[in-house]
Amino acid sequence: MTRLSSSNPHTATRRLIRAAALAIVGGVLLAGCATDAPGAGSSGPGSSGAVHGDEASAACAAPVVPEGRIDVTAQTGPATACTADSDLHSPAPAAPAMPVTVTDAQGTEVTVTSADRILALDVSGTLASTVFALGLGDRVVGRDVSTGFAEASDLPLVTQNGHQLNAEAILALDPSVILTDSSIGPWDVVLQMRETGIPVVVMPAKRSIDTIGELVTDVAAALGVPAEGQRLAAAAEQAVEASTARLHEVAEATDAPVRMMFLYVRGQANVYYVFGEESGADELIHAVGGVDAAAEAGITGMRPLTAEAIVTAAPDLVLLMSKGLESVGGVDGLLESVPALAQTPAGEHRRFVDMADHQILSFGPDYATVIDALGAAIYAPGAVAGAVAAPASPDTAR
Repeated sequence: MTRLSSSNPHTATRRLIRAAALAIVGGVLLAGCATDAPGAGSSGPGSSGAVHGDEASAACAAPVVPEGRIDVTAQTGPATACTADSDLHSPAPAAPAMPVTVTDAQGTEVTVTSADRILALDVSGTLASTVFALGLGDRVVGRDVSTGFAEASDLPLVTQNGHQLNAEAILALDPSVILTDSSIGPWDVVLQMRETGIPVVVMPAKRSIDTIGELVTDVAAALGVPAEGQRLAAAAEQAVEASTARLHEVAEATDAPVRMMFLYVRGQANVYYVFGEESGADELIHAVGGVDAAAEAGITGMRPLTAEAIVTAAPDLVLLMSKGLESVGGVDGLLESVPALAQTPAGEHRRFVDMADHQILSFGPDYATVIDALGAAIYAPGAVAGAVAAPASPDTAR
């Protein structure tokens, strides 16, 4: 029997904070998606020109960060970070070794007898991207709304009104195994799937740079390809370490470290949050060589955005999800909706960097490409701003 996760008493407090933040995220996402009009603001004044899903993969070239000293204080204007398809997506491995029995993140013992028809569902799309990266993408029979990469674009949706699981749509696909976590629901639908006899393996909901390898090996163990999981986990962790080291060198060559803040916004739902320490955004900011201005201001987890918090943090640059920036009408709309941003260096210089919702905080096996793309948008915005422009796909709304 394989146990998917174990508790570490030294990180218990951090896990509780992250779990609480994730629960808030899930609720905010569900509320925001139910009311957001797909693509709202994508073509209005101040639009960032963001690209999503398969369109982004097809349009984006490999990001490049210039060498030598960079004067970040002289940079102005927004940029959109995007990536080409990850090279971590693998060819099909050997046939999964079945049956396999695992103990999932909730302590439930689950026996999986077939990996022929897989559903991998979570609020970030990370589980599905992990299955594809393991070489089992041809066995995936459906997707959630957050699964936005090109290979999965033609799969039928099993979510509705944002991230709500549709029991009928799931049962119609006759899955042989479901991988999910507590970030997506309603939970009654998950329990209903178990009652019908479908093996449901609940994965840890925590997403961070530190858990990338663990999540990969957990997914691989449940699908009967543990050796492939070990290989992919090692490759993913090494790639993230290399990208982080490279961007830290770039950051050291700047005149001053870039103070960054991550905002989650959904205009139609009037949702404005700042992500601080222990939210995952802090790890991303550190990975790209920045300083987390929200954490410095004492913000932990997710907090409703206030003018006081913005002015106190005084970020040089703001990171956002692309659909969020579009939902408020681009940079101009954001500055109008949150006037306090204009009093910060980020607002004064219009330094806003957005990235596709299914990528920026995914912490999946291809996360090194996310770090690289954000690094290019942060340190070389002139090379990427406006380089690609395409309408947003409604399926990627979150």
